[in-house]
Amino acid sequence: MTTETTATPQANRLRSILAGSAGNTVETFDWFVYAAFGLYFSKVFFPDADRTTELLNTAAVFGVGFFARPAGAWLMGLYGDRIGRKNAMVISVTLMCVGSLIIGLCPGKAEIGVAAPAILVFARILQGASMGGEYGVSATYISEMASRRNRGFWSGIFYSTLIAGQLMAMGVLLLLTAILSPEQMQAWGWRIPFFVGGALALAVFWLRRGMDETPSFQARQGPKATTWGLIRSHPRESLIVIGLTAGGTLAYYTYTTYIQKFLVNTSGFSKDQANLITAAALAFFMVIQPMVGALSDRIGRRAVLITFGVAGAGLTWPILSRLADTHDMGSAFLLTSAALLIVSAYSSVNAVVKAELFPTEVRALGVALPYSLANAAFGGTAEYVALAFKKAGNETGFYTYVTVTIAVSLAVYVLMRDTRRHSRIAED
Repeated sequence: MTTETTATPQANRLRSILAGSAGNTVETFDWFVYAAFGLYFSKVFFPDADRTTELLNTAAVFGVGFFARPAGAWLMGLYGDRIGRKNAMVISVTLMCVGSLIIGLCPGKAEIGVAAPAILVFARILQGASMGGEYGVSATYISEMASRRNRGFWSGIFYSTLIAGQLMAMGVLLLLTAILSPEQMQAWGWRIPFFVGGALALAVFWLRRGMDETPSFQARQGPKATTWGLIRSHPRESLIVIGLTAGGTLAYYTYTTYIQKFLVNTSGFSKDQANLITAAALAFFMVIQPMVGALSDRIGRRAVLITFGVAGAGLTWPILSRLADTHDMGSAFLLTSAALLIVSAYSSVNAVVKAELFPTEVRALGVALPYSLANAAFGGTAEYVALAFKKAGNETGFYTYVTVTIAVSLAVYVLMRDTRRHSRIAED
């Protein structure tokens, strides 16, 4: 017979999962608004440069936010393992709110000089710390709240909520570009989504305060989480997280974030056309996450990850090469959707795989810190590396870089155990 400290009633469990998921959506919206509107505000903070250089500078700041993510992952992971998953998730959404409002209010370089890009960098550092902590703690929270038989499905839902936030950012972009002129978007329209994101984050702050703590955390035993304890006791698991993340996060940011710039800067589509193609492909990507996650509940996480590795390493070059040459929106949508179907074999299960690798007392830190290190190194730099290759006149070099990185992750998938059968989440 279970007690309240070891099991959460089903209704409360579902409510808490949905509350955590809603927070993921808002945090990801705030994070990706920067990428979605970069085409419009790049000149505000980095004037007097050619188009590729403007985007390169904007992408560099995007990358700075990623390099703040390991710090947030470290602090929030420790906090989540010591004080609670719920409390850490409340703090993370607060940081995201502050960062969004700072960007929305920041004057441009023409008004305050070099202070403008400096403030932009500071705001992205706050948002990066928030996202670094958010991913690890929320992935841990949802994995622990879900029942054993459908953790893959809820992992897919988890990633759907992340994509929903990105899709919301694209939706706001499409709406604003439909009702505002290009001059209005350039002058002030790009600020609107940052204010919207800040307001939504405040709403999530109150929503998360009412969530239940997970049964796993309530029943935890053993010493308090420490960074050295993670390194000393779980080096193999930490390296697995870094290895399985590298190729997946690079592919994810290539086809969900950089692809918008690629379609404009390489394929030759207009901004509006690129926005429509990207939004439609993201909608498809969002819908298939739970289905692929549920498949992993039947055939195992490892088999799904290997599928991503094989298809990603084999088809990245053909897909990007064909996209570079196409001028048909339908073809561009199909190619982008095909790429995202491949990526879904990573994205839908990666949260639960990482959570299943670690014991309760270091799970949030173990998920968050190695993931954030890999995400900063490969995901956060994806746009910058791609644009640097293009500026150097060797754009296909980026195709090779993505292919090789996915192949390295494939080796990790082949060698690791299936976490569905060897899960360290003991509670159901």
